[in-house]
Amino acid sequence: MNLVIFLPDEMRAESLSCYGHPLVRTPYYDRLCEEGVRFDQCYVQHTVCTPSRCSLMTGWYPHVAGHRTLWHLLRPHEPSLLRDLRSAGYHIEWHGKNDLYSPGSFPLALDTYTHEPGGHAGPNPYAIDDPHYYSFDYRPFPGGLHETGDMRNVQKGIDFLHSRAAQAAPFVLYLPLSMPHPPYAAPEPFHSMYDPADLPPLRPAGLPNKPDYYDLIRRYRRLDELDEPFFRRIQATYLGMCTYCDWMLGQLLRALDESGLADDTALIVSADHGDWAGDYGLVEKWPSALDEALTRVPLIIRAPNGKGGHVVREPMELLDVMATCYDLAGVRPQHTHFSRSLMPQLGGAAGDSRRAVFAEGGYDRHEPFAFEGRTASRGASQAIFADRAQIYYPKGLQQQEHPDSVCRSVMIRLGDHKLVLRTHGVNELYDLKRDPRELDNRYDDPALASIRADLKQRLLDWYVSTADVVPWDEDPRGLPPQR
Repeated sequence: MNLVIFLPDEMRAESLSCYGHPLVRTPYYDRLCEEGVRFDQCYVQHTVCTPSRCSLMTGWYPHVAGHRTLWHLLRPHEPSLLRDLRSAGYHIEWHGKNDLYSPGSFPLALDTYTHEPGGHAGPNPYAIDDPHYYSFDYRPFPGGLHETGDMRNVQKGIDFLHSRAAQAAPFVLYLPLSMPHPPYAAPEPFHSMYDPADLPPLRPAGLPNKPDYYDLIRRYRRLDELDEPFFRRIQATYLGMCTYCDWMLGQLLRALDESGLADDTALIVSADHGDWAGDYGLVEKWPSALDEALTRVPLIIRAPNGKGGHVVREPMELLDVMATCYDLAGVRPQHTHFSRSLMPQLGGAAGDSRRAVFAEGGYDRHEPFAFEGRTASRGASQAIFADRAQIYYPKGLQQQEHPDSVCRSVMIRLGDHKLVLRTHGVNELYDLKRDPRELDNRYDDPALASIRADLKQRLLDWYVSTADVVPWDEDPRGLPPQR
């Protein structure tokens, strides 16, 4: 069986029509839900792209091997889904951005890989002293729908599908997109598709009993100088970006139909993580933030002989995609992992209502090399955090001046309740049934004391059981021959 993985970056589940958004139009996602299985509560393991993708491909939580930053990617000694499938005879085709493999891993895991640049809009439209400068509010893409970097990557995938139609060898087509990543911009008509006045209410800024990074991000990016209508416009543009991703998905679906590969191919559609997109008066995301808007992403899988139109209501984790792909391909993984196959759900079964799901993030002071904003000489990738003209400059500056605002954090959701613990600052506890937008932090509420204690114990049990993995191969205990 062939596999196609369509993976936008910062796409929230709640911002798609098939997940209940009352305004946005995403007809191809709707079609895919009718033909495949929609997972209603899919949680990522990290709210930054690199660690999220590393978990997806290894079945490891970020803490297992230290994949918690943008610049610690999978290395040649580490296992991964694509590497195992290539070893089993699959052709691995990649078109899109990286955020997954270190340079030495590419020849081990991939046959073809390209990335077309230009996935975002042009230069910052504001002067550097304008309070809008660091807001990610950009102008529409100057070109047409087929001229973005993302669509050029998708088009390469489409061309590949047509070229494989007559070949028998199985393949994986991996399409990791940049959108709907900030800056907030899309080609027209998608950029201006939605009227900010028509949006449902945003999550408000200035809520009490929230972590300090809420206020710090707003101050460092000067977002506290912008009014609520501005954030509504940001979210309207973000929804247009989601609809543009839907349009690209439609081009891919058409190619699968026209090539005759649809009946022999499983299509997996998800995302790295979400985006605040104006909620709480915030933009983008934060490495230790674990809000629903960031941790809950779409997951739709259309597989041959799967039950079309089935919805799995119970929580599960994005890293479950890995074990599912192994099963779809008929390949056995060669490493210990924590991914659970979703094959029963693809056949129409319910999920596990008693399952807890987890996410984590942030850094400790004893690992200064992990923080964004460190001296650029430590690595070229840090240059964007050292130049005041770069849009990520405030992010790095905040982490250097307030390192505890990006402290280690961990989340557990079980049933209707969600607990977030941090090594510094405010912990969080929400009743998501009564408060799905996480407006009322009830961590210190005596009425939830027993629930808080139970979730803490489950977090401890999870950390103990997932603390590391033992390699499957063994080493001889004797001394090697002397030279």
